[in-house]
Amino acid sequence: MTVKLIRNAYEAALTMAAVLLSWGAALALERTAGLHTDVLVLAVALTLTLASTQRTADTRRRLISLVLLPATAAASILVGRLLASHYTAGAAVYTAGMALAIWIRRYGPAATKAGTLIALPLVALLVVPGPALPARAQSGLVTWGWSALIGLMACCSVWLVQGLADRYGPWRASPAPDPPPRRSRLHPRPSTRMALQMAAAVATAFVLGRFLFDNHWPWAVLTAYVAASGNRGRTDVLRKGIERLAGACVGTLLATAVAEAGVTGHTSVALMFAVLAVALWLRPLNYAYWAAGMTTALSLLLGYFGQDAASLLPTRLAAIAVGAALSVASAWWLLPVPKRRAAARHHQDEAGHAVA
Repeated sequence: MTVKLIRNAYEAALTMAAVLLSWGAALALERTAGLHTDVLVLAVALTLTLASTQRTADTRRRLISLVLLPATAAASILVGRLLASHYTAGAAVYTAGMALAIWIRRYGPAATKAGTLIALPLVALLVVPGPALPARAQSGLVTWGWSALIGLMACCSVWLVQGLADRYGPWRASPAPDPPPRRSRLHPRPSTRMALQMAAAVATAFVLGRFLFDNHWPWAVLTAYVAASGNRGRTDVLRKGIERLAGACVGTLLATAVAEAGVTGHTSVALMFAVLAVALWLRPLNYAYWAAGMTTALSLLLGYFGQDAASLLPTRLAAIAVGAALSVASAWWLLPVPKRRAAARHHQDEAGHAVA
């Protein structure tokens, strides 16, 4: 256990180093180009999610990331604009994108990794509390360009830190071999079933989230995605839903206590990074630690942008509970995947776990 904790701390330190590097580069870009503060949040969210997926990636996979992540980051901004102006249409596009990221797993390991890259910016979109660009940069290609540049910066930050760690650090990460192809006799295929489950959970979360929680609907959608991603069967989804809810309860209470103590401004940002580091360190031990840490960090972030953590406590917990319940319901009653089949076909979706 001691060795595992030391190795976890090392990997968490690498991820946080990449996050801070990306944040520093985005901060310089924000000041130079006059961008909005939310661009920093986008940079941190993309780097945090990308770091875990790239740790064992080979050169070919990293080159694919270099192309796909900036492109999907740019596209996700358009989805965000669509959600803001036409909620129903934006929700439909978002749901289709998440389902597509899972459905294409049927085409093998390369398609699975591409699907993860498609999902990364969409998950980050739920974390960013507003447009990542100022009003004067809201026109077409300019918006795409800035967002794509942030995706490129995230890739470079992750590769630089991980490359130096592999060269000079005590542990070297070896590229993980692709699992052997396995054709399932299950019809519809597990990938199709999981895509439909994800679509049902996320779409319903969009509907109920807007109806029950107004502008705080992202908490329900994010939880629905996290609990359903990497589906290994009904029991797995139920366990993750419970852990997400338990961790979120603890995390929200912690963030509320911090807000009540009067911690604001740059101090709250520093505390947010510290919480992320601890959550990354403890994440391999139990998912509830990660859920608690991320919920605390998100609550601190929203507090930085002016939201009252204490007054929103019941809303956040209720939205998380709704999202978890929707994922469990879709996994149990909509084309459930048998446990053995799910384990054999499972490819861990790091994007969901890394952000939420």
